[in-house]
Amino acid sequence: MADILTLIGDPAAWAALLTLIVMEVVLGIDNLIFISILSNKLPESQRQKARRIGIGLALAMRLGLLSMIAWIVGLTAPVVDLGFTGPPDAHGNPAFETSFSWRDIILFAGGLFLVWKATREIHHSVDDKLEEDASVAGAATMNVGAAIFQIILLDIVFSIDSILTAVGMTDHLPVMVVAVVVAVGVMLLAADPLANFINRNPSVVMLALGFLLMIGMVLIAEAFGAHIPKGYIYTAMAFSAGVEALNIWSRNAKARKARRP
Repeated sequence: MADILTLIGDPAAWAALLTLIVMEVVLGIDNLIFISILSNKLPESQRQKARRIGIGLALAMRLGLLSMIAWIVGLTAPVVDLGFTGPPDAHGNPAFETSFSWRDIILFAGGLFLVWKATREIHHSVDDKLEEDASVAGAATMNVGAAIFQIILLDIVFSIDSILTAVGMTDHLPVMVVAVVVAVGVMLLAADPLANFINRNPSVVMLALGFLLMIGMVLIAEAFGAHIPKGYIYTAMAFSAGVEALNIWSRNAKARKARRP
């Protein structure tokens, strides 16, 4: 209790909390996009339920992993070493590594899953025959259980990445817990509006799938030790989203003009 009161009166702890909340919210965008796309493939009556369960599981996983911080940090220790590295970059560091920790293996598996899932959905979207078949078979094959299972797989990947980020920014467990709870609360509030917006705008679906494809490739690259600054990734995503927003604005303006007598 005394430690918590000390943290409340510590400006550095508040600064760390605010910074960590922003970082956790940004990292949660990837998770939320995947949940939104997947839940929109369910019958409308089941979509909100799937989102709530998926985000609730994300919170449970993050809080559970926070209680095992020592084990999580240990996931960064190499467990497989193939014995060679890539050519050096401009700074003299190897371009990629072939010693893998459990974290790297999890990121690699999660990245492959995202690339496969995004590529499959893009293929279905651009192929009329596949899209018609999917719309007929979708009701029989995709249910809440299948959606939740896929959400859990990605929740594991994103949760580990989220907790390792938190551990790297502060040593105070209460600060981590509050930041995670606030960030997941923001995800919960944004889930329905984001999913409904994606569902109303088919071109946004393709953009979101492109984001997932890029995120999957970034996860694979990070598994091989290639550090890609997150700022570059999210700046590219923000720019692409801004261009798409202008396209939507333009289409809506033309539609309003066409409806005028």
